[in-house]
Amino acid sequence: MRATGADMRILVVRNDKIGDFMLAWPSFAMLKQSCDCHITALVPSYTAPLAQLCSWIDEVIIDPGKNASKEQQTLLLTQIKGQFDAAITLFSTGRIGWLLWRAKIPYRLAPATKLAQFFYNHRLIQRRSHSEKPEYQYNLDLIRLFLADHQLNIVEPEAPYLVFPRELLSQVRLDTAQALAISPASSWVMVHCGSGGSANNLSVAQYAELVVCLYKYHPERYFLLTAGPGEEEKTNELAELLRNMDVPVTVYVSRDGLVRFAQVLANAELFIAGSTGPLHMASALDVPTVGFFPQRRSATPLRWRPLNSEGRHLAFSPPEGEFSEQNMGLLNMSQCAEAIRLWWCGWMH
Repeated sequence: MRATGADMRILVVRNDKIGDFMLAWPSFAMLKQSCDCHITALVPSYTAPLAQLCSWIDEVIIDPGKNASKEQQTLLLTQIKGQFDAAITLFSTGRIGWLLWRAKIPYRLAPATKLAQFFYNHRLIQRRSHSEKPEYQYNLDLIRLFLADHQLNIVEPEAPYLVFPRELLSQVRLDTAQALAISPASSWVMVHCGSGGSANNLSVAQYAELVVCLYKYHPERYFLLTAGPGEEEKTNELAELLRNMDVPVTVYVSRDGLVRFAQVLANAELFIAGSTGPLHMASALDVPTVGFFPQRRSATPLRWRPLNSEGRHLAFSPPEGEFSEQNMGLLNMSQCAEAIRLWWCGWMH
């Protein structure tokens, strides 16, 4: 296998949720910037639009998932077999390990965890559940090993990882403002109360209290409540609570796909959410983010730290303790709002 060259073909697998996939973007950046190669990403259909946005990914293959038919699984094997010099699986499962082994990819690298590791001929010991570093750094460690194995110099990536043309974002801002009947000239603070369910989140009442406090500090800012598919009910409940407390808010529901949603998020002055996909989308854009995380060992603020550049992310979580670490109700929203105000004042315009 060639160590360098544009004909070196590498398959990178990160086929789970949106947030997990966004935390792989530094890996794509490091690999492409360190190695003149062709990168193909294996992703599920729902993250494919984001993968197609990534400037370091040359091609996208859709993983039909573990519940796909035998015919679909065979087609996936046909798409991969004999096409790649190397495969790097950032988070491995037995199904994917077996797929890559059957595809006879010469160099196969994955974390040395679970039984799936035996399908790979290169492994890296990782204990991600110990949460000793951010998830994106665990991903980068695999890329570093691949580059070291091929005696390639490592180029460390930098934020932002997702950038849209300024003219495009201006037009998206105008279109969004017109559709929602709000001012495009105001500064938009976006609050996303929905969650994929993989981590504990604040209650609707807590989000309402937080927004009320922030609105008192900054009544000149406009608060936009964002929602993805299936999150409308919770978001509308929050909107009603806030309007009853005389806080003017508007709900923006993402109905035009992830790419358009990302372009809307890029227009935020500040993005507030739990540990969920939109938080990681906003951070890839380097929009300043505030995140609320549990303290469970595998879901700490350190483990799921977003991709913001230094100083542009603020994290909150309950106090450590056997019975408190996942109890988001222990967070005092007025104290959080004050901390956000002090941090926000350092860079807002």
